Amino acid sequence: MSRSFSSVVLENRPVHKSHNLIILSAPDEMPVPQPGQFYMLQAGRGTDPLLKRPLSLFRMVDGSIQFLYRIRGKGTSLLADMKEGASIGMLGPLGNFYPVQSSLKIPLIVAGGIGVASVFSLVENIAGRAVVFYGARTKDDLMMAEEMRTYAKELVISTDDGSAGSKGNAAAALENYLASNPMLHQDLCIYACGPHPLLRAISDLAFRYRIRTYVSMEEHMACGIGACLGCVVNTRDGYKRVCKEGPVFSATEIIW
Repeated sequence: MSRSFSSVVLENRPVHKSHNLIILSAPDEMPVPQPGQFYMLQAGRGTDPLLKRPLSLFRMVDGSIQFLYRIRGKGTSLLADMKEGASIGMLGPLGNFYPVQSSLKIPLIVAGGIGVASVFSLVENIAGRAVVFYGARTKDDLMMAEEMRTYAKELVISTDDGSAGSKGNAAAALENYLASNPMLHQDLCIYACGPHPLLRAISDLAFRYRIRTYVSMEEHMACGIGACLGCVVNTRDGYKRVCKEGPVFSATEIIW
């Protein structure tokens, strides 16, 4: 089954001053994605920009596929300008996904900033089971928090300035939870996506509490299929490609 196809823009709207949600038609021939996978999206016409842009699957629903993305360069600015009815080239789904066991009693899911784009479909797929820790800089930087609350067993909000939830980052909120629930550690597994400092802090927590942890790594990508070696991370088994061997890795693999 081909992973290269064309889609149509159904909606492309702002959800934040620097982030949009784009909703695309999902062709019947498109492989069904899993939470944690990503796509390469055509950002403009012709060869400028030449490369597609990697975007994490946000969710797939009602014959559509959705992506939450940050507008921060030429490619994503062009993507933000795409109107309803426009045709867009896509490649995906790519990469691996979050390994969730049905017997797992309490999944802990951590999202830092735009990391919410990667974990949202995971929370939705295991609706009512996960405790979610969502951190942002300020209250105004929280995106899709109420939608997340719909699917989470519990949603723990934190902001760097304390304007919403507890003051601090999502790793601090997670540590407070772990310290308060020592009897639960054997039933836990952590899934996280966010900035590198946050993922490193979560990895340290996982090591201290001996909890299985999976992190979705974010690196600059060019091809998305493992050919260019432009998105490697250092692991205990040597360098690995985020687009091919990842983006989801066991936290114990990564050399931070």
